Amino acid sequence: MAKWAQANNVEIAYTPTNISWINRIEAQFTTLRCFALVGTDHGRHREQASMIRRYIIWRHKHAEDEWLREIVDRANVA
Repeated sequence: MAKWAQANNVEIAYTPTNISWINRIEAQFTTLRCFALVGTDHGRHREQASMIRRYIIWRHKHAEDEWLREIVDRANVA
């Protein structure tokens, strides 16, 4: 791994597994759970996948939405 990282100009930063909040992408999954998964009872994986796809399409169209930004910011701080 170290040789690959050096050859590709990548720095490996190991982080403890119990601090997922430090990973900035985690906040994006918080909004995904909030909008597409919480309170749902999908009968099949296909239904759940469809809901996630619809959320991603909506998310890209509303990237500058202030309400969405607030949720992401709160998740980043937590």
